[in-house]
Amino acid sequence: MKTLITAPYNEQCQQELADTFEKVIYKPWKPHGRGYNAEELILMLKDTDADAIITEHDRVTEEVIRAYPHLKFIGVCRGTPSNVNLDTANELDIPVFNAPGRNAQAVAELFVANVITLMRKTIEGWQWLRNEEWEEGAHTAYLQFKGHELAGKTVGMVGFGAVAQHIARLVEVFPVDIQFYDPYVDSLEAEYEKKGSLEELFATSDIVSIHLPVNEETTGMIDGPLLARMKSDAIFVHTARAAVVQRGALLEVFENKDIRGAVLDVYDHEPPDDIDYRLIHLPNVLATPHIAGATHEVEDHHSRIMNRAILDWWKGRTNH
Repeated sequence: MKTLITAPYNEQCQQELADTFEKVIYKPWKPHGRGYNAEELILMLKDTDADAIITEHDRVTEEVIRAYPHLKFIGVCRGTPSNVNLDTANELDIPVFNAPGRNAQAVAELFVANVITLMRKTIEGWQWLRNEEWEEGAHTAYLQFKGHELAGKTVGMVGFGAVAQHIARLVEVFPVDIQFYDPYVDSLEAEYEKKGSLEELFATSDIVSIHLPVNEETTGMIDGPLLARMKSDAIFVHTARAAVVQRGALLEVFENKDIRGAVLDVYDHEPPDDIDYRLIHLPNVLATPHIAGATHEVEDHHSRIMNRAILDWWKGRTNH
């Protein structure tokens, strides 16, 4: 079996697949500068005579899958296989694997870094110092940039999947109290975790962090009435998908300074439009360009997760 890999994939995991299957053809999208489109994928599958594909950002559309209905599997090195037409894959009985939690550590680390940076007024102090504004008075900066500690705060997770749970494990040492809303998660792994209603979470959390996938149920789920429940000194963190939050309501809360601030990594338009930039330029917003999950190590994580899923499936198949 020949496997075409267009996702970034480390050499060790490539070799592991090559040891099991006939051949691995490695044509990652990164040197190309963008994910491959449907036409490009069809040509690549034809040229390589591949029997399976492992992708990341490429568009595995209905057209691609129907052109190669003999594919043994489709691997997607993402938390959710949103770039694959799952209906067509299911119809043709082609298994689709993904890599849940591949960027959990990366997102969790940036959560901690940026929340603390915002709470401690680090960027304002850095800019003030670079602007050489420190005049006479030993306590000027001490008073002007006095911030808050993460320890002792209540962190509310909207959605409690792999990323949110990883953040919870990471911040427990501060310590903080964790509460979450997720109708699909019932078990609690730690005594400091508390499951509650969405309304209660927004009203009682010092930090509200969004960790929702995009689907019919979650699109626009975070609206004005929910945001209005937040405490005036609370912080809103969004590193999930922009579509789950109503942008107009978010902008109104921030421009009115109804809450302390926000950490934002995703936007309705990428590149941002004028309204997105209104959010980004607000002084109480720490904005990053959709990089919460962007670390070199994530590529190693998704390679290992994908190999484990594929090889376990293959082992089960060959043992029957």
